[in-house]
Amino acid sequence: MSAHEAPRPAGAPETFAKETFDCRVAFAEELTALARADSRIVAVCNDSVGSSNLGAFQKEFPDRLVNVGIAEQNMVGVGAGLANAGMIPFVCAAAPFLSGRATEQIKADCAYSQYPVVLCGMSPGMAYGELGPTHHSIEDFAWMRAIAELTVMAPADPQETRQAVRWAAGAGKPIYMRIPRFKIPAVSPSESRFEPGRIATLREGSDVTVAAIGTMVSRALEAADLLAKQDVSARVLNVSTLKPLDEETILKAARETGRIVTAEEAVVGGGLGGAVAETVSQHHPVPMKILGVSGFAPTGDTQFLLDHFGLNAQGIVKAALGLLGKGAH
Repeated sequence: MSAHEAPRPAGAPETFAKETFDCRVAFAEELTALARADSRIVAVCNDSVGSSNLGAFQKEFPDRLVNVGIAEQNMVGVGAGLANAGMIPFVCAAAPFLSGRATEQIKADCAYSQYPVVLCGMSPGMAYGELGPTHHSIEDFAWMRAIAELTVMAPADPQETRQAVRWAAGAGKPIYMRIPRFKIPAVSPSESRFEPGRIATLREGSDVTVAAIGTMVSRALEAADLLAKQDVSARVLNVSTLKPLDEETILKAARETGRIVTAEEAVVGGGLGGAVAETVSQHHPVPMKILGVSGFAPTGDTQFLLDHFGLNAQGIVKAALGLLGKGAH
């Protein structure tokens, strides 16, 4: 270990672990377990039983899954009505259609009315890569973050997904949650506990901070390992709750490292990068680099698209070294 390399927290998995996981499996298993214990738990979907991984839930609770067909606005309205009747609805749909087609209903029926609807954006970001821009959910962070009184979350791995789903079921408030489709490695220390509204520091560092969300967290950890080989100490933050943002941890990182790179599988405006920039610019300005998607993403598989926009370990390393005035070597 170099003099600048900080250790991971005890119990943290290795960054380069080969095993990867589909968070939709963890989501569905946890939702089904919750439904066994609480009859108020219901699922609502838009002809997306398969893509939302709700097949087992439907088989066990056929009367507690409402499939409205391809009608996302109705779907959110049904969810709000069920919440008003005392149920705890998990509204599940592909993220581009849930966030894009039903924004008004999310705003008025859920957030403004403060009904406890858990809006589950399945397969977000560029998970539907080959289906092109119509199926890329890269604006949802910006759109959902702009809605008052709506919590916005993106768990980073299966363990955090399970804990976030469990918390959401009892939160009593409207929530928008991303559930990744493509497989990602585990990043959470085994003993960690999800805390809504709190950023988890997965790796300490003093030279630069990498604040990542959702699918980008594992890539941020990989980048930190690569930076350590160049004697750069990178702090890695898992921003699992985008709204409300843990400003205290962001500002602490700004003061202690002096530079921040943000990474998100979303547009560069209005999401994580925007939230962090708004915070530091008003309270402790530091140099920043916002990594994300610029413009419409082209058509291609997910890995190609992530690489295309530099949303990988090498892209994060390049951004961090740029802030430090160094070149990769």
